[in-house]
Amino acid sequence: MADSAWPSEPLIVAAQRGDVDSIAALVSGSHPNVQRFARSLCATREDAEDAAQEALIILYRKIGMLRASGALASWMFRIVRNECLRRARAMVRDDSPVPDTAVDSAEDEALRRLDAGRVAAAVAALPPDQRRVLIMRDIQGHSGRAVADALGLSTAAMKSRLHRARAAVRHTLHATPDSAPGGDDDRNEG
Repeated sequence: MADSAWPSEPLIVAAQRGDVDSIAALVSGSHPNVQRFARSLCATREDAEDAAQEALIILYRKIGMLRASGALASWMFRIVRNECLRRARAMVRDDSPVPDTAVDSAEDEALRRLDAGRVAAAVAALPPDQRRVLIMRDIQGHSGRAVADALGLSTAAMKSRLHRARAAVRHTLHATPDSAPGGDDDRNEG
């Protein structure tokens, strides 16, 4: 997985110290990973592109605030996740019609957004220890041993958390809207 590697620690440290060339190289080197995060978390391709750009702008402006150079991936993931959630919330509040430039039908777009939004919400709802394992293993694509080592866990503990996280996401996604508390579909019949 050569293209999933984050920039090297010396580059991150130089960027934290304000070296302009290092900052530019760091932003460029982080771009593929940030884009992958955004595509996996945002509801639409457009939101993913915007969230990735916003995260890279924040990286460019605030790299000096990053405390530990090894925390770059988790810091960027949090920024992307928060941006995707912000966009999803805005989309739910926004009752405006689908723009005229849409290629897909309004129904297709709505279903795609709902599915992606449900996945992002299910992952975001996980306890932090399970969410970290799931993201590192399934989204970032790190090996089980690498995830366990990075989080200071035994391989068995990492696998257990990963299993619980996947099961929780699966359960959330398989729950039907009809069975959700407060769901009242009888109002729509008539």
